[in-house]
Amino acid sequence: MDSTEMVARGKYLVNAMGCDDCHSPKRMGPQGPEIIPELRLSGHPHDAKLPPVDTTAVKNWALMAMDGTAMVGPWGASYSANITSDQTGIGAWSEAQFLKAIREGKLKGLDGTRPLLPPMPWFVYKNMNDKDLKAIFAFLKTVKPVENVVPVPKGLAQLQ
Repeated sequence: MDSTEMVARGKYLVNAMGCDDCHSPKRMGPQGPEIIPELRLSGHPHDAKLPPVDTTAVKNWALMAMDGTAMVGPWGASYSANITSDQTGIGAWSEAQFLKAIREGKLKGLDGTRPLLPPMPWFVYKNMNDKDLKAIFAFLKTVKPVENVVPVPKGLAQLQ
């Protein structure tokens, strides 16, 4: 498969797998949340604030932010990553890092880092074949860069 075919396959997979559901900021439209095109795949906006959280309730529940880019649960608050080609996203990542992130659930695909947090279903995506994961990476490297440093996760105590 040549690079054009890889990118096309990656685009198909990103769209079919619903990566936009969590990684693309949204605004409310007449039919509900709509992707903000210029922020596509840029993760949870660095300046977006979560509403107050009842930390007692999230010990038994998980709550998703209205735009789908943040989730709060028993682990605390996690924010979807910027997966655009910007340096604040995956722009500086190697293909090997991307594969490690998906296969092993490692932050930035680096050894010694924290695990990827919910709702990232890396434990499902790790079963994809190398060809498809490499195609996804090839497509993401072509996505318009969006500068966005996603907030670091917070523990439940930090949400009170």
